[in-house]
Amino acid sequence: MRLLDIIESFSMNLADWIGFWGVLQILLAYFLNISGRVGTKDLLFKALNFSGALMAFIASYVLRFWPFMILEAIWCIISFISLIPKFKKNEPIGETDLS
Repeated sequence: MRLLDIIESFSMNLADWIGFWGVLQILLAYFLNISGRVGTKDLLFKALNFSGALMAFIASYVLRFWPFMILEAIWCIISFISLIPKFKKNEPIGETDLS
């Protein structure tokens, strides 16, 4: 099998790309959190989780993969709800407790 054939066998459609970038955002949020760069209360962490879950939901909807659709829909709703207090309170954006 030629290298070009192998590369072509990994070609991704639009739903694959949307899902890839969505899952990448969720993993980035997790990595930034465990490496101590952002906290779970940080707007960046919450925004990455929300946008990643939304993109993963869209991709799973297009692919009609119900288990992942349910998981990502719930993740998206929870992530969105976690963003609401940031906009209601007059808090600075970012982690407030740096100790």
